[in-house]
Amino acid sequence: MNAEHVITLAQQGIYTVLIVTGPLLLLALIVGLLVSIFQATTQIQEQTLAFIPKIVAVLVGLVLFGPWMLVRVVEFASNIFQNLNQFVG
Repeated sequence: MNAEHVITLAQQGIYTVLIVTGPLLLLALIVGLLVSIFQATTQIQEQTLAFIPKIVAVLVGLVLFGPWMLVRVVEFASNIFQNLNQFVG
């Protein structure tokens, strides 16, 4: 196993992590922005107000995107295990 294989494997791993976590992070970002705009317009400066909507949004996102995320991670892991003999030998 040479350096090119290691770099390719690392790139695939990072790409998979970014693709899988992207929807949830984007959801949390949008909800956080909306809550911040709401807090700025109503001048409610409660620090804990931002946490509950983000947690709910991420949980809903997990329910909606969970099967897709699981398929992506299982495909990546399956690819690693199928080509394990190339990595070890």
